[in-house]
Amino acid sequence: MARQGKHQSGGEIAVLSTVGPRLALLLCVLALTLLGFVMIYSASSIKAITEQVSDMSYMFDQVKFAVIGIAAAFVLWKVIPYRVWAGNAVWVVWGIAVILLLLTAAVGLAENGAQRWLSLGPISLQPSEFVKIALVLVAARLFSDLRAHAIDARAFVVEMVVFIVIPTGFLFATQSDLGTTAIIALGIIGVMWMGEVPLRAIFAVIAAMLLFALFATLLSSYRSDRFLYLNPWNDGQNGYGNGYQIIHSYYAFSEGGIFGVGLGNSREKYLYLPESETDFIFAIIGEELGLVGALAVIIVFLVFLWSGMRIARAAYDDFGAMVAGSLTIMLVFQAFLNIGCAIGVFPTTGKPLPFISSGGSSLIASFMMAGIILSVSEGVDGKKAYDRRRDELRVVKAAKK
Repeated sequence: MARQGKHQSGGEIAVLSTVGPRLALLLCVLALTLLGFVMIYSASSIKAITEQVSDMSYMFDQVKFAVIGIAAAFVLWKVIPYRVWAGNAVWVVWGIAVILLLLTAAVGLAENGAQRWLSLGPISLQPSEFVKIALVLVAARLFSDLRAHAIDARAFVVEMVVFIVIPTGFLFATQSDLGTTAIIALGIIGVMWMGEVPLRAIFAVIAAMLLFALFATLLSSYRSDRFLYLNPWNDGQNGYGNGYQIIHSYYAFSEGGIFGVGLGNSREKYLYLPESETDFIFAIIGEELGLVGALAVIIVFLVFLWSGMRIARAAYDDFGAMVAGSLTIMLVFQAFLNIGCAIGVFPTTGKPLPFISSGGSSLIASFMMAGIILSVSEGVDGKKAYDRRRDELRVVKAAKK
């Protein structure tokens, strides 16, 4: 049954407004971005000075990327209707994503033992951040086609394998990026859930993904080594080996206490905690702003989740619901994956904290996802009143069937 952003009560049609959730989502993005500017400056200033550049260089770079991301989000929100991605445009996006993956595998830059970066002249980007958006849009298109009986079940399975499974597998095989693979998997699960796929099928897919993650971890020595997070002091080097980073993340949180040591007063940023401005910026937040500040960040992401899911629930059609819901789930899952790594709940994955961590590709991709979600909300409130009433006429419904 197609969603049309409506529910019936007492025989009257009530349109689910997305004005409130849209405003809440915008405020969440604004708050997280501004906090990111402040914390990146604090966390990176010492590192920048040791590199003999301005102490504000990392923050200025983040501001530049934010401007690009905001421009992209605005275009995706106000200029390009989300329904465009239900058409042939989604295959163009998918093709670009695949080309970027192939180029990364062929001529990509290696960093920290993984070839995940692509240099295009003066521009350096991490294609996987954009590939995950493309794959979720394609998955939503395929599930929408299946629900509309535009393709049969056999063709759907074949296309899912060709357009989703193979590119994701290629990304994992060539970039050894289990974190991004898991985020894409959660995005697909989000599409299935919002597309009202039977729970039995969803649980089967989840079980298969968990088995894949288990084998991918156990069959790789450097991934299995990450389980040291359970006892990082037992790394064979008294905490100075593979357990060093998570130990200093613990130190940051313990030093922060409830109210923190004060903004700018972090000790761990003095080159004790590696990647303090990127993967482990949440630890610096916990140290400088304390438990109160860390919980505030978590609450903002939960409000973002609420807002995105309200927009998805009110979406005018199934495609919009699947796109907004899955992108919301994917972005918030990445946030809690990063937070979980910083506090020692998950092994380190190297995924940035959306809108906050230093990094251009992640920031721009996060803004793009927010822009697409906002575009879905425009599809609800932008529908003219007489069009909504017309869609509810029984004769029109019968004609559409």
